[in-house]
Amino acid sequence: MNTEEVWRSFYSPLRNFILKRAKSEQDAEDILQNVFMKIHANLDTLKDNEKLQSWIYQITRNTIIDYYRKEKHRQLQEELPLDLPWAEELEDVNEAFKEIAACIRPMVRQLSDKYVHAIELTEFGSYTQKQLSEELGISVSGAKSRVQRGREKLKELLLNCCNFEFDRLGNIVDYTSRNNCEGGCNSRSC
Repeated sequence: MNTEEVWRSFYSPLRNFILKRAKSEQDAEDILQNVFMKIHANLDTLKDNEKLQSWIYQITRNTIIDYYRKEKHRQLQEELPLDLPWAEELEDVNEAFKEIAACIRPMVRQLSDKYVHAIELTEFGSYTQKQLSEELGISVSGAKSRVQRGREKLKELLLNCCNFEFDRLGNIVDYTSRNNCEGGCNSRSC
């Protein structure tokens, strides 16, 4: 079966499948286009044509997840860019949060190189963990573990540096710097 035949056979069922899971019709169309691009690029790798339908739906599920993961990451970057002088541009973000966010990059640089690279690419860059695994030549589970350990080590650095006060939703409302902080930030910052 070629891509055109797959399109004719699966367009409507896939579109309906995606529409049930997408936030909007526009998202569904974008996802559907991405699905068919992946099918077109990888159809020759399918060894058993009897598994075509399950293969297509697995691609579709993964594409939906990737789409919203990238969308969430893009929204976070738009809401909270970490490059200076972002603090002056974000008047509606509370001061404590801005100061802590400015400390994140210097703290990331205190991690070992393998964690710095993983955090920089996934948290500050636009890499998925799958893309990170390809970049580093490691398994996807290895990349996920590396990112998770990097996040845990970064959290330890932050908690060793500052005492945090949270609201009922878990948002930082205030903090105080500890004396043993080596985060490279100034004044009241971590």
